[in-house]
Amino acid sequence: MCVVDGTGRIIREAKVASEPEALIAWFADLDVVPARIGLEAGPLSQWLYKGLKDADFAVELLETRHVRTAFRTIPVKTDRKDARGIAQLLRMGWFRPVHCKSLAAQELRAVLTARKLIQSKLNDVELSLRGILRGFGLKVGATTRRRYPWSGA
Repeated sequence: MCVVDGTGRIIREAKVASEPEALIAWFADLDVVPARIGLEAGPLSQWLYKGLKDADFAVELLETRHVRTAFRTIPVKTDRKDARGIAQLLRMGWFRPVHCKSLAAQELRAVLTARKLIQSKLNDVELSLRGILRGFGLKVGATTRRRYPWSGA
C-alpha cells in the first residue's frame, strides 16, 4: 500500500494482507482520509472493491493493460513500486476506471465457468477411454450424454 499527498510525496507505505478487513483497518489507522483508493483489476480486485465500497471508501478499479503500459519504464517490477505507481496514477488522474461486476454477475460467471470445465473434462475422459480401448481392438460406438437440470444442454 502507498499513500501520497497532492504533491506526490509519500505519506505512508506498508505491506497489508489482501483482504477487505485488513485494508479497511489499515486505512482507518491513517491520519488522513484517502480521497481515492486504486486497485489494479485482477483476481481479487472485485472482492476487495466490494469490501472497501461497503466501508464507504472511494475506490477505483484500474484497467490492467493501461497500468502495465504506464509502468513499462520501471526496470524492476515489485509490489512496492506497483503501489507507488498506482498512487501516482490516481493522483494525476492518468488511469482508466474499470466497471466492477455485480455479485450476481460474478456468481453466474462462476457457475458457467465451472460447467464448461466439467464438460471439457468429461469429454477428455471419454476420448481417453476410447483411445485406451481401441488399443485392445474395442471400438466404442455412439454414446448418449447425461443431462443436468441446470445445464440447458
